[in-house]
Amino acid sequence: MNESSQVIAFVYEGPGEERLDKVLVQKLPEFSRARLQSLIKDGKVSLNGRVVTKTGFAVQPRQQIQILLPPPEPSSLQPEPIPLDIVFENGDLLIINKPAGMVVHPSPGHAQGTLVHGILAYHPDLEGVGGERRPGIVHRLDKDTSGLLLVAKNDRAHRWLQEQFRNRQVQKTYLALVDGHPPTPQGRIEAPIGRDPAHRQRMSVLPPGKGREAITEYRVRESFRQHALLEVHPLTGRTHQIRVHMAFLGCPLVGDTLYGHRRPSLSLQRHFLHAARLTLRLPGEREPCTFEAPLPADLQALLEWLRRYQSA
Repeated sequence: MNESSQVIAFVYEGPGEERLDKVLVQKLPEFSRARLQSLIKDGKVSLNGRVVTKTGFAVQPRQQIQILLPPPEPSSLQPEPIPLDIVFENGDLLIINKPAGMVVHPSPGHAQGTLVHGILAYHPDLEGVGGERRPGIVHRLDKDTSGLLLVAKNDRAHRWLQEQFRNRQVQKTYLALVDGHPPTPQGRIEAPIGRDPAHRQRMSVLPPGKGREAITEYRVRESFRQHALLEVHPLTGRTHQIRVHMAFLGCPLVGDTLYGHRRPSLSLQRHFLHAARLTLRLPGEREPCTFEAPLPADLQALLEWLRRYQSA
């Protein structure tokens, strides 16, 4: 055993037979289910001294379980001193106001300068939380979308926040300026989203049974002659969900050259989408808290111009 490895041992005290992975999740809530399942498959879990590699193996009452936690894998990511706009921080999480133009995590063509690189410089202990290449990242924002982003500082907080997202308990509010006007002042879009079969770099609304469930609610906050400012609430978290659903509604985001007009209808160097508000329960707390990020200067300036010259 490596000197930096850790051993956790306990006796299953349940009333009856139970799946191994479920027993571990109940006993070790600080770890995600995915991580515990990975440990089982990697032969790091034994039952009464016998290694078990099946996540659904049946555990009987009074059996002893031992888990060998290997040391964190060394990361190839190099911390970079990138300025971060931190809206809130405690011992469990960070809430960051991400600027437009910043990629959240490394990907092909973005090996440096991402939010993850900046987070690792600010808080090196995050390395390995939630996965090496995305330490601490609970959800993501597109490169050109600005606004609030959650970062977990430990596995317990990561699991806590993921559960809230999974159960749709996190309320996300975006501000979006769209071309045209939606058919109703407020509405709900239920249209499955998946990879566009004709353009693999895009997502699209697919026929029922073909894509993943996607639900978006919206409300018109301001109307202009040729545009509308919407408050948007995505209830699911599909890739490009708001952009795809608004285009599907016939009201693509201003500046969205992928799903909207190739030539932006207004002078803007990116799409008009900002994650303005997050409401969630902090780890260990019962009452939800709300965090807000004001519109960045470029979006605010465009909105004020519309109010002066294109008011409806």
